[in-house]
Amino acid sequence: MSAPSRGRGTGPTHGRPSPYGALHRALRLLEAVDRHPHGVGTAELARELGLPPAAVRELAETLECEGYLLLDEAVWVLGGALTLLGQHNREQLVRARLHRKLADLRDELGAAVYFSRYHDGELSVEAVSATEEAPAVQEWADFRATAHASAIGKCLLGQLDDDGRRDHLARHPAAPLTARTITDAEQLLHRLDRQPATVPVLDLQEYALGTVCAAVPVTAGSTVGCLATSMPVQSAYRLRAAAELLAERAAPLMVAMAV
Repeated sequence: MSAPSRGRGTGPTHGRPSPYGALHRALRLLEAVDRHPHGVGTAELARELGLPPAAVRELAETLECEGYLLLDEAVWVLGGALTLLGQHNREQLVRARLHRKLADLRDELGAAVYFSRYHDGELSVEAVSATEEAPAVQEWADFRATAHASAIGKCLLGQLDDDGRRDHLARHPAAPLTARTITDAEQLLHRLDRQPATVPVLDLQEYALGTVCAAVPVTAGSTVGCLATSMPVQSAYRLRAAAELLAERAAPLMVAMAV
């Protein structure tokens, strides 16, 4: 005899309502209320969710009892319980939002995307979104030691002051990775000085042969970060447009990372 299904369908199971269906509707309701920072009425929620107003009100009242919603002058707003969840689990919530944003951007670009930071003197790739159709670049040389050769690294170094850049290059000397790699520290520093903040940083097979990359700065609070993409050299003709899209998406990404 086969095991019972554990799928996440919202329909009835053996004549009984699936608990996943109620959970799904509750989450969609909370998301709908969250889209209305000044509150939203039951009728409008019902239209957005495609549910009967009576069902929406019953579900909203249940969430109100648990502190997740609040009825304020005939409109629903998020309750204090969600605020507490955000405070207790802020890091997980921010990371989840970040991964969703990166996945959306990956699908839009048709290429792998990365979010990286420069923290405590080191480069760190914080999140990567890739698929078989949009593969990430293979880390054949430690990203932390090859900032001089990658779009990510140069974008992050470009946001440091001269002392910070020189300190990094003193600890991680510029080694040749391909014939295109800049290994002269002064030449690299000169290029970083001349790089406009509004122009994406490119890596045209400097880190790895067969791969091109682009990166743009992302600043959120004290974060020195960047948003980047990589693609096969055969798709290099798409890199400029991809870099422009990265720049457009940098601001929404900062919002996703906000408290």
